[in-house]
Amino acid sequence: MRKLLTLLVLIFATQAAFAAPFSAEARTKTIPAGTRLKLQLIDPLTTYAGSKSDFSAILSGDKTSGADIVLPMGTLVRGHVRNIVPSERMSKGAVLYLDFDHIVTPNGRQLPLDLRVTGRSDVTYDGGIGGLTYKHALAENWHSTVDIVQTATDWGNDTFEDVAGGYVRVITVPAAAIGGTIGGGAYYFYEFFADMVKKGKDVYLPKGSVVEVILQKAVDVPLL
Repeated sequence: MRKLLTLLVLIFATQAAFAAPFSAEARTKTIPAGTRLKLQLIDPLTTYAGSKSDFSAILSGDKTSGADIVLPMGTLVRGHVRNIVPSERMSKGAVLYLDFDHIVTPNGRQLPLDLRVTGRSDVTYDGGIGGLTYKHALAENWHSTVDIVQTATDWGNDTFEDVAGGYVRVITVPAAAIGGTIGGGAYYFYEFFADMVKKGKDVYLPKGSVVEVILQKAVDVPLL
């Protein structure tokens, strides 16, 4: 009888210990919707070969509320690749869709999250990463063309800066600029047609990449 009572006491004590952090009396802090968080990827992510997988990330900084650290730097976030849209011709890039499943709080609780990727120039209207189009490819080509012209002009200026007191640059700078314009124009038109038949780029987020996300729904986090 004594052994049975001792066993019951141990069972109730264990249940109370596990229930304590989750009781209604536990102090919580609410992280409101619209809060931005920065997550550092533990696992690399890519659209290459259409590989779907689970992934993990950590908070890259403390999330505070007043004097309280609600979620410390290094807090674990788990998620999975929901969908991958492969790249296509006409330079249409692949799209990577991520779902962030839950965050693991310091006391071990797993809280569901509703996060959306933000703060990137390649975020699609429906929250994916990538999806660059032929228009983006042309814009990138134009920037490269401008760089070619600028590099050629700088060469004509810098190379002959000390020749004949710099007066030679009156000839070399315009000549270099014209040469750069011809070369840059040839590059642009070649890429203009090449991008029509090329497939777009895959998305690749290496390990350690920082992804900014925004909280879609408020979440209550119990404090230690």
